Amino acid sequence: MLSIILITLAYLLGSISTALVVSKVGYGIDIREHGSGNAGATNTFRVLGQKAGIIVMIGDILKGVIAVQLALLQSNFPQGQDSFVNFEVLLGIASVVGHVFPIWSDFRGGKGIATLFGMVLSIQPSAALLLIVVFVTMLIITQYVSLSSISASIAFPIIILFIYREPEIMYRIFAVSAALVVVLTHHKNINRLMHGNESKMNLFKRKSKDL
Repeated sequence: MLSIILITLAYLLGSISTALVVSKVGYGIDIREHGSGNAGATNTFRVLGQKAGIIVMIGDILKGVIAVQLALLQSNFPQGQDSFVNFEVLLGIASVVGHVFPIWSDFRGGKGIATLFGMVLSIQPSAALLLIVVFVTMLIITQYVSLSSISASIAFPIIILFIYREPEIMYRIFAVSAALVVVLTHHKNINRLMHGNESKMNLFKRKSKDL
């Protein structure tokens, strides 16, 4: 019963739309009505600028981190055992699902990249650092956030399966599934990349106050 409650809490936590809160409280707009229409950090960067984007990104990452930490409240899964890792993964997935389909925001959320990263950061920090290297490297080279996100997501199962040789089957399945989901949710971006229509982003460029 406690496990179900914690998974539900992880979903509800993920459902808190940081982008929507920041855009409405700080700027008086619904971020979903501007830019790409996505309630995530990338669209916030594009529409509202660096300061708002950083706040949203940190908030979305923390949702994944905190959701995974809820596993510590379940004494039936001792730390260090496979059951504990499995439960961490379930909590992380619940938070990501909440971010993508938030019950508080008409089920219109973001793509879950930052929350997914927060989940990995909490479960396996060293793997998360490698994903940062992949993301930042691709962003510097291409200036495409979408391509950087896709590259990091594809690197995720490669890192888990071949570098860390993760023995836990559920975590391995999740890593592969997460990569596939990210690629699928970015199909429009992939199409624009193939046709040269994808927007580049300079994260250090100040955004005009005019929307």
